[in-house]
Amino acid sequence: MLPNPRTTPFTFGYLVVLLGTTLVLRFADPIVTEKLLRLSSTDAHNLWRRPLLSLFSSALWLADGGWLAYAIIFTLALAPLERRFGPGRTAVVFFSGHVLATLATEVPVMLLISGGVLPTTAGRWLDIGVSYGFFTTAGALVFLLRGRARIAALVVMELFIAVVWVSDSPVSLDSVVTVLGHACAAHFGFFYWGPRLRSSGKRRLRGPGPREFAEPAPRGT
Repeated sequence: MLPNPRTTPFTFGYLVVLLGTTLVLRFADPIVTEKLLRLSSTDAHNLWRRPLLSLFSSALWLADGGWLAYAIIFTLALAPLERRFGPGRTAVVFFSGHVLATLATEVPVMLLISGGVLPTTAGRWLDIGVSYGFFTTAGALVFLLRGRARIAALVVMELFIAVVWVSDSPVSLDSVVTVLGHACAAHFGFFYWGPRLRSSGKRRLRGPGPREFAEPAPRGT
């Protein structure tokens, strides 16, 4: 049931990458790591100047260095999705949630800064991590459950987002952006990817239609 290179290559490989970057944060020169994190941050400033680089590289770091905790939640949320739908589809679900939730929360900040509503310092905060991708896969996985199990899992997911919000004190702009990103990612996974994955799973179980098994008609001479 644990991630491994054969059955869940995406989950396993991603955890290896995150372990490597966590070790870099732990043992490398703090000045170097600070520069790397600032370049990777998906704050409004970086998204305006280097959008593709920051969107990709921000998903390579863990803000709190808690690799073991993410290894557990990847095993619970990412690996089951990959075992059922494969590494390619799982990667698309994960990174689409990461990108969508980032843009949905940071673009309004960019607009408010450009309009003079927020100071320019609001666009320079450290925004890294894989939580948006995780919440997207978790939301999709919750939708794939049935009946009361789906309702119970949805309630737990909503409560978890609320707990993260309450425990992140004092309230600041970055904490508001983060919790809105978590909610956006989770509901994107639940309402968009969940139905799509279920329908694709049903098509896979049904198999090819009768025409694909029919023998070709003989050609006339």
